[in-house]
Amino acid sequence: MLTRKQLELLDFIQKRTQRDGVPPSFDEMKDALDLRSKSGIHRLITALEERGFIRRLAHRARAIEILKLPEAMERPGFSPKVITGDRRDPPRGAQPVVAGVMELPLMGKIAAGVPIEAISEISNHITVPDSMLSGRGQHYALEVKGDSMIEAGINDGDIVVIREQGTAENGDIVVALVEGHEATLKRFRRKNGMIALEAANPAYETRLLRDDQVTVQGRLVGLIRSY
Repeated sequence: MLTRKQLELLDFIQKRTQRDGVPPSFDEMKDALDLRSKSGIHRLITALEERGFIRRLAHRARAIEILKLPEAMERPGFSPKVITGDRRDPPRGAQPVVAGVMELPLMGKIAAGVPIEAISEISNHITVPDSMLSGRGQHYALEVKGDSMIEAGINDGDIVVIREQGTAENGDIVVALVEGHEATLKRFRRKNGMIALEAANPAYETRLLRDDQVTVQGRLVGLIRSY
């Protein structure tokens, strides 16, 4: 049996999706149910998932498949529908989903090889265990493209979790912005007044750059791999 709030949320999502063709945002859900914060919506969604009414799709922000409706809500012609999340108000850093789980913005792809264009757009969101996050700083996730860090255990297609920071210690694996427009994932070292961006694959050479050519944008704190 669903609580009144759970039933209200399920009904609101279903009606809005049928009416508009797109789901309501978490802020709209919060306002519709007269809740103080989006964390309450996260809890209700988790409860609906546990009871088998919805299923959240992995690695897709606010994407929900409605599996069934209570008898009181059944409508002729109902079939499960994928709800693709509204990203008009994406979080910049980690947001709580349920106890022990956080939601991070997935910023796109990062080159573990030849640097690619700098990434600035949020392409999706991903849930991670909060134990993976380091300190209180902002965090984000990136999909790895390339094989230059394979000997550090980072493969093409992996998702790396990055803590935003502008400094690095020797040996840190960082997101480095090269000359203001190319982003790469490499090991950071200072050598003879220069910055070395080291690959973890003998097929790639270490890049030596002046300090003013490199901006550290974050440090690797976690990795997610799908099989």
